Amino acid sequence: MLERWTAEQVLALAPDAASRKAGSRLAVPRPWSAAGSAELAGGTAVWGMCAGGGATPYLTVVDLTGPASQCSCPSRKFPCKHALGLLLLWAADAVAVPAGGTAPDWADAWLTGRRERADKAASAGSAPADPIAARRRAERREAQVAEGAERLRRWLADRVQQGLAGTEREGYAMWDGIAERMVDAKAPGLAARLRAAGAIPASGAEGWPGRLLEDYAELWLLLRAHEHADDLDPSLVAGLRARIGWTVDAEDVLRRARDAGTVVHDRWLVLGSRDSTDGNLTERRIWLRGARSGRPALVLAFGPQGRAPQLALPVGRSIEADAAFHDDAVPLRAALGERTGAPMPGEEPVGVGPEEATLGYAEALRSEPWLEAWPVVLAGVVAVPEPMGWRIAGADGFWLPVDRARTGEQALWRLSAMSGGAGLTVFGEYGARGFVPVTAWHEGQAVQL
Repeated sequence: MLERWTAEQVLALAPDAASRKAGSRLAVPRPWSAAGSAELAGGTAVWGMCAGGGATPYLTVVDLTGPASQCSCPSRKFPCKHALGLLLLWAADAVAVPAGGTAPDWADAWLTGRRERADKAASAGSAPADPIAARRRAERREAQVAEGAERLRRWLADRVQQGLAGTEREGYAMWDGIAERMVDAKAPGLAARLRAAGAIPASGAEGWPGRLLEDYAELWLLLRAHEHADDLDPSLVAGLRARIGWTVDAEDVLRRARDAGTVVHDRWLVLGSRDSTDGNLTERRIWLRGARSGRPALVLAFGPQGRAPQLALPVGRSIEADAAFHDDAVPLRAALGERTGAPMPGEEPVGVGPEEATLGYAEALRSEPWLEAWPVVLAGVVAVPEPMGWRIAGADGFWLPVDRARTGEQALWRLSAMSGGAGLTVFGEYGARGFVPVTAWHEGQAVQL
């Protein structure tokens, strides 16, 4: 029998704070009817009808295997407030959402269609319908990116020659202009880096000229590597292209891995999940760790403007699934394949100290010089406020600086309060500018920061 989730595990799926609040208001029996749950052949499903403002109730069904959801409401968020409310009710009240029922026709139709599509995708192995046209499109994009990279190279050379004096008074329009040119050149990764660099002078933070020069140097490294890509190892080129903005279809990654026999089947612990917005696109980064392989994996999901990505995995749970890794010098990015059963309770992960985390990042960076950050689980650490900035400190005296540009003050104080002076297990990303805490384990439960 499937263990019901906790409220915190359900709320970890919410796309934003407003959805968490709205879903919590619906986590009561009054608006729901014909609710139930059952373990089906492909996993576990929860369904129910929620009364709304109109005469017709909203039909809501959740497949816990994904998890994925479908609702007849007009919301553009995934999962919507009705799906969150239904799951919260299921987690808290076995009477309101009993187990062992039979899914109604509308829920069964969606569940059946979803599993048929998953089976079809798993068995897909056909080549592109028109390989000649696909090659021509690739060649056109290569030319566009090359032209954009050359434009950016000249722009960077001019910026360095002019110096940094007065950069903080130039405003954001200058940065946005060159970033838009990179978007036009089909290099969105370069555009994102430029927009991030543009925020540095305006921040007024102490030492911003040095940070801006670091960003210039990283951009220059990418551009020079792109210029000499033919001389690089193919695994380095794969990571380089990802940083510039090329995307690889997840099904293509899975198909190649199946053909090569390199698919990794494991029980993956969901270490953390975090959303960020760049322009009209929402990116969700989900970090996993294999229980048997010990491998870290980063799964990316995207949603268009105003919509959260559909892929949502509950932090602190574990999933049985196939994973196919991209052909990078340091294989980290992965595509999820077939999943078996619903997410199950996950154990608190084993971590390392700050010194070992630093050495791990350095080793990965040695293999892939444009690696931005590396996932690490720290054990027995506390968050310590200092006059010069926050630290994540271990019992042995070693510590990691916190990347304040990507870490909110509230998350750090929450982390400090949870530790109470004692060590915690904390997951996050460690990079050149410091550590970004994402998840902490407190009294055996995963808490998103």
